[in-house]
Amino acid sequence: MDARKFLEIMRTAERLKDTMRHSYTSGGRRESVAEHLWLTTLMAFFLRDEFPGADMDKVIRMLIIHDLGECFTGDIPSFDKTAEDERREEALLRGWVDTLPAPYAEEMRALYEEMDARETVEAKLHKAIDNLEAVMQHNLADLSTWLPMERELNLRYGEDKVQFSEYMKGLREAIREDTLRKIEESR
Repeated sequence: MDARKFLEIMRTAERLKDTMRHSYTSGGRRESVAEHLWLTTLMAFFLRDEFPGADMDKVIRMLIIHDLGECFTGDIPSFDKTAEDERREEALLRGWVDTLPAPYAEEMRALYEEMDARETVEAKLHKAIDNLEAVMQHNLADLSTWLPMERELNLRYGEDKVQFSEYMKGLREAIREDTLRKIEESR
């Protein structure tokens, strides 16, 4: 790849370091999208043994790119994101992907299609990890950073995404227990 094109791609992706998410870190500051991506990929790394038949390198590639559209739109929390927001983000992302060198653009298009279809174990894992990381991060943050609606949302968010795996259902249940404990301790 041409050095200038490489640097242009990195400049775009670097925006995610300054794109803040709705959630907070355990240290009390807003989490960036880049930090979310990092923790999701680390989760996939440590889940490899639970899914020996899955291509975890593909899952990691999916997780690395899954929020690249937020370089252009910023992060919109799932409970605020509209269908129009999703269409806009997808259009901007596709336009950017189309500017990438052919092998990367082709791979990214294929990954996004697989992720959207959510039929393969890799695509299902990617989405489950994405959702569970958000709930885990809320549990790590101070309860004062939660919106009132998040007490209920944190108990159920991502539950539909883990139904394909007994292991992921168990992980979701352990996260729910952490949420309940956190809420109870605040009373």
